[in-house]
Amino acid sequence: MDPVIIVGAGPVGLTLALALARQEVPSVVLDEGPGKDEPRLARTVVLREDTAALMERLTGLPMAQAGCRWAGWRSMRRRQVMRRVSFGATPPDETVAEDVSYKPAAPVHIAQHVLTGALRAALAGESLVRIVVDSRVDGIEQESSGVSAHTRGSKGTWWRGSYLVGCDGPRSTVRKLQDIRFPGRTAVERHAVAALRAELPWPGEALLHRMPPWRTTGPSAGEITARPLPGGAWRLDWLLPPGKDLVTPELLVARVRETLAGWSDGPTPAYELLDTGVHTVHHRLARRWRVGRVFLAGDAAHLLGALGTHGLDEGLRDADNLAWKLALAWHHGPREALLDSYQTERRAVVAARLRAADQALPLLRGGGGLRAYVPGSARGHDALLAEGHLGHGALGAPGAYADSPLAPRHLEGEVSVDTAVGAPVADVRVTAEDGSFVRLRDRLGRGALLVLLIAPGTGVWDRKHWVTAGIMPRLAAAVAALPHPAELLVAETYPGAPAHSVLLIRPDGHLVTALGGVRPADLYAAAEATLGGPVESGAQATAGSR
Repeated sequence: MDPVIIVGAGPVGLTLALALARQEVPSVVLDEGPGKDEPRLARTVVLREDTAALMERLTGLPMAQAGCRWAGWRSMRRRQVMRRVSFGATPPDETVAEDVSYKPAAPVHIAQHVLTGALRAALAGESLVRIVVDSRVDGIEQESSGVSAHTRGSKGTWWRGSYLVGCDGPRSTVRKLQDIRFPGRTAVERHAVAALRAELPWPGEALLHRMPPWRTTGPSAGEITARPLPGGAWRLDWLLPPGKDLVTPELLVARVRETLAGWSDGPTPAYELLDTGVHTVHHRLARRWRVGRVFLAGDAAHLLGALGTHGLDEGLRDADNLAWKLALAWHHGPREALLDSYQTERRAVVAARLRAADQALPLLRGGGGLRAYVPGSARGHDALLAEGHLGHGALGAPGAYADSPLAPRHLEGEVSVDTAVGAPVADVRVTAEDGSFVRLRDRLGRGALLVLLIAPGTGVWDRKHWVTAGIMPRLAAAVAALPHPAELLVAETYPGAPAHSVLLIRPDGHLVTALGGVRPADLYAAAEATLGGPVESGAQATAGSR
């Protein structure tokens, strides 16, 4: 069968290629560039717990080693510390009570060229992935049996594939060739950006500083974000007033000097300016993410980023969601409901994120208005902004596919756990089929379903002592009978799960269902729904007929 064609060699395209290779699906990555990335410390990304784990699983490189895992987070308004969260051994601030009710995992801040370099290094040893540089797509044709893409440049030719995924950014050629609309809002926010090396008063902690006292009036009062990078470097972002005023080098240097002086309560300390730029945030959402055998992912499908949200996180989740579905279709023939679910699930999550940001923007960026009449509104606004920056709540938490067309219906044995149906599962320690102890997330992305039994006490015994005891033989038989390969794992505990409950987990780590005990019929029905429903005998592939 023909490989999957991936258009675009940014982080999303490279992630999709690696994820497909892990599931034994070949791909061709068409890169219109030279195959190298310019080092830019002013162009960085923040990875949440789930996307950092995805990158580590695919590249084998600890993200905290390649980037900087935040030691803590603090937000300030004028000179007052409004909120403090520590992620590790950082001692609590003596001037403010630490927020102990809110403990997300520490985000990882990494330069985008470093992340892309780690993906390219991992792909260098992948025989199933071919990266073709200097290849810009200028034509796409598809039919019932596959899809073809034409490239111009030194490697100008026709490429034949089973499917094609456009990961080619905001100005996506793939999206335009498929005549897909991309409505939304332009320049929702603008930020001046500087990467510099300096000693700040809070080593390793990220900071959101609203209305700094040295800029107390007018729209330029704004806010400043500081995020640590390795080697004593920092990325600083200044929210700019609405408009298209030119950000000159002189203006940016002035902002750097007054900000560092303000934080140091004295003269400007020594610093080394490493890189600068202007970051403009747009909010857009493609009308369709699938046209027959052609899909969109990443910035080609959506743009977001206001109020601390990060578009790359969602792009990586696109790749994770799509990879196992394409792999199943590539190996076993297309299931239209399964392939359609990519757009249904991912577009709904990103649309909800955009709505939440658009609803919060007038409140958080407007002058006066409702804010003047709501007691404690400053802390409420800070909490809302923290959601986006820290990966929590409507602005930041990984989306759940609660209304997915793949969700099973009417399972009699279903029980509740702390993870909602359709949400990413918690990363607990499990016993694998070979008897080794691993993290649950280490077993994701292999194309198999995961069946997790919660069995207290099993962690202190060798697997051989209990694998043939109790309910294990019956459960193992039920797992072997599922309509798709599945791996049986065992955990001593899972948040909110009763003993002997059984969790069914998708290859991308989202919970399908939790059952009370071994219920083969319910387990089979849930697995069948997850795969897009039963396959009719003799059904023909129709992906190209749309």
